[in-house]
Amino acid sequence: MKLKFVIPLFICLILSDISFSGDSTISREFRVIKQNAFIPGEKLTFEISYGFVQAGEAVMEIDKNYQKINGRKCYDIRFYVNSSSSFDWVYKVRDFYRTYVDAEGLFPWRFEQHIKEGNYQRDFEAIFDQQNLKAKTYTGEKEPKKFEGEFDIPMYAQDAMSAFYYARTLDYGKMKEGDKILLQNFYKDKTYPLEVRYLGKETVEVTAGKFRCIKVEPLVEEGGLFKSEGTIVVWMTDDERRMPVKVKTKVIIGSIDADLSEYSGLAGPLNSKK
Repeated sequence: MKLKFVIPLFICLILSDISFSGDSTISREFRVIKQNAFIPGEKLTFEISYGFVQAGEAVMEIDKNYQKINGRKCYDIRFYVNSSSSFDWVYKVRDFYRTYVDAEGLFPWRFEQHIKEGNYQRDFEAIFDQQNLKAKTYTGEKEPKKFEGEFDIPMYAQDAMSAFYYARTLDYGKMKEGDKILLQNFYKDKTYPLEVRYLGKETVEVTAGKFRCIKVEPLVEEGGLFKSEGTIVVWMTDDERRMPVKVKTKVIIGSIDADLSEYSGLAGPLNSKK
């Protein structure tokens, strides 16, 4: 059983201009996506339950300060999943994801995945060279990390986390049930298709309130975060924020639910809240 259902330490202000590895000279012209879904400082907290058992908590947050990579302003987005102390004896989870997403083009420059689930541990990092369409990957928790290789990527390749935030900016207003959006998700050593299927609208009630929502189903082959042994459905507010409200993962032995319990730092009002 895995609790990494979805669906991400503040950096000191003096570090906000650090440039990470990669070509510091950017000549390619990148897309510009205007969006009102999220801003720096957004923080979303979810209660995780397995059946009737409170299993843990997840937090998705965007640092209040932008970072700079290769001279480009980026969102610093983090995702934590922790099982509760009472559930640790069943299955202990301490997962952490981090992605640096270009603030204008909404594509990643760097992705980190640190998984600790039961006796399993994995540390993975991808450095995206969106200028030359390459990705360098590393494994290991401590420096120097093990270099795994350099791989070709398509234009605007996403990691699983950045793909989720990009999906929040899309217009679902003209979509019909069953329509799909195709994204590209790079993980480990190759790029996988990541389809987002639109499932319609529904009103849901969680600890944080009652919301009119749109439903989507991410269909991904690899990459963590969205990957599970069963199906996964995400409810997002039916307004400009596209704030995730509920995530349900169906697995062989039941289902894992993540319900929004707290939110702050939004880009604007929630017109979908009832």
